Amino acid sequence: MFDRSILEKLGIKEENFGACTGLEWSKTTDAGVLEVHSPIDGKLIARVYQASAEDYERVVQKAEEAFKYWRTIPAPRRGEIVRQIGLRLREYKDLLGRLVTYEMGKSIQEGWGEVQEMIDICDFAVGQSRMLYGFTMHSERPNHRMYEQYHPLGPVAIITAFNFPVAVWAWNAMIATVAGDTNIWKPASKVPLTAIAVQNIVGEIVKENDLPEGLFNLVIGKGSVIGERILEDKRIPLVSLTGSTAVGRHAATKISARLGKYILELGGNNAIILTPDANLELAVPAIVFGAVGTAGQRCTTTRRLIIHESIYDRVKESLIKAYKSVRIGNPLDDKIHMGPLVDKGAVDTYLKALEQVKAEGGKIIYGGEVLTGPGYEAGTYVLPTLVEAENHYQIVQEETFAPILYLIKYKGSVENAIEIHNDVVQGLSSSIFTNNLQEAETFLSAWGSDCGIANVNIGTSGAEIGGAFGGEKETGGGRESGSDAWKAYMRRQTNTINFGKELPLAQGIKFEI
Repeated sequence: MFDRSILEKLGIKEENFGACTGLEWSKTTDAGVLEVHSPIDGKLIARVYQASAEDYERVVQKAEEAFKYWRTIPAPRRGEIVRQIGLRLREYKDLLGRLVTYEMGKSIQEGWGEVQEMIDICDFAVGQSRMLYGFTMHSERPNHRMYEQYHPLGPVAIITAFNFPVAVWAWNAMIATVAGDTNIWKPASKVPLTAIAVQNIVGEIVKENDLPEGLFNLVIGKGSVIGERILEDKRIPLVSLTGSTAVGRHAATKISARLGKYILELGGNNAIILTPDANLELAVPAIVFGAVGTAGQRCTTTRRLIIHESIYDRVKESLIKAYKSVRIGNPLDDKIHMGPLVDKGAVDTYLKALEQVKAEGGKIIYGGEVLTGPGYEAGTYVLPTLVEAENHYQIVQEETFAPILYLIKYKGSVENAIEIHNDVVQGLSSSIFTNNLQEAETFLSAWGSDCGIANVNIGTSGAEIGGAFGGEKETGGGRESGSDAWKAYMRRQTNTINFGKELPLAQGIKFEI
């Protein structure tokens, strides 16, 4: 059972407003209302009044005003605010993790893990606040100095998806904050309550430090009212969007039309290659977590398993045995491996994908059912499913946000497996299990995996925040989180200083007057 006192402790009321500038909430009640039901039991959690166009305008104005102040604050002092946010998230980790699970449906272990990911990126961003480095270079002209520096960019819009309702916001917002930007968050309409809870937590820090309105902003609303305005708004120099490839393509078109910047984290069709030299004791648990974690609703979910023919039957038997041990049920129980899909629409997508793969010649070897009976009354629980398939099937080429794993056989060398692996339009995460150094290095080479993330002897999901996160091809090409992803949230400037008494021109050009 979910302890509803958690809602009160996180500032969630029976009826909530959909826009906040960090200090004040909107009062709009006539722009539509979201009724938020838990996929675990189908019960109504709370309602949210959606933001209006007027609410959005006020949010952007406050974000602009706050940016003029925030960009003047030294980056290490900006990092201090992020440090305090990280400490406060530690205090709320249990409560917020439970709300993530109840609202979205992922296991409580993953709910807590998502909040830990927020804490980790706060810690990372604090260190980054003292490492916003530029470069110096030698000028060809005497008595000249050249260097590069990075400046704050402006209000940054962060549009997040339902599957990671809080962590992806933190990836962007914490880095943007130390970079000197203000934040405008539009969460997925399926999971607005976790966003409200986070806004309340961050609001405590804003008030305690006497910071201005507009530093952290939240706007919950319809895509046609709020989303489109964000994409077209020239006052927002950067939009970071997580969603489907179709949504990303639309966003890129709109933002590019105004010559804005964007970070797109879109679809994944992630695969693991198992070569004859794979350590299956390592591989099988990684495969199961990658395919079953978050009920298959991660962008990094393992969707294809490319297995050498010599070990195919052994792997298949091991996976069927492992899948039979997956515990499915109320994800608030910390012993449960897999909870529900996010809603009945996701269940329909799951069933349609299985019908299509069967029509194309695939064979379901485990699962393929919607669970019924006590504990499954919400109609959102399914069996994780194993399907024997071929990579060229149309449904295998697509990303189905559900726990369906396609088993694909390959012959010959690892190059053949890599060719199959790369033969999809998505390019997010990838993995190979092998103890053969040549196979591993081939997979990581320029002619190996074409994904933004490539792993050896670990699975496709569960990326650490220290590395830049993102993919290639129709996954979008953006990068978030660690490494030097911070540069996307700042504007780059090249500077040249003449400290001499003459004015030589570059390239030796002569211009005398």
